[in-house]
Amino acid sequence: MDFKRIDAPTSTITYNKAAIEDPTNNIYKAISVIAKRANQINAEIKKELVEKLEAFATNTDNLEEIFENKEQIEVSRFYERLPKPQAIAVKEWLDGKVYYREAE
Repeated sequence: MDFKRIDAPTSTITYNKAAIEDPTNNIYKAISVIAKRANQINAEIKKELVEKLEAFATNTDNLEEIFENKEQIEVSRFYERLPKPQAIAVKEWLDGKVYYREAE
């Protein structure tokens, strides 16, 4: 999924409790599903970031030699500006893009 194009808020906002709990009729189940999805999103973003940063990695054994790579800094800043995984998960939940089922 392309998290760069999701229009989730980048700051904290208040959500309608009824809208969040509506699909499950239980706020605790809804929060649990959202939290699990946020963990999945976080893992995907982290994996993507690590892959991009590895391209800039230099193999040096000397700790005194630290290079500032402008491209690496820009990549890091870009990922810092993305919406938080929790905000993306809530947006997906409210848009009906998250599938959940109860194991019985």
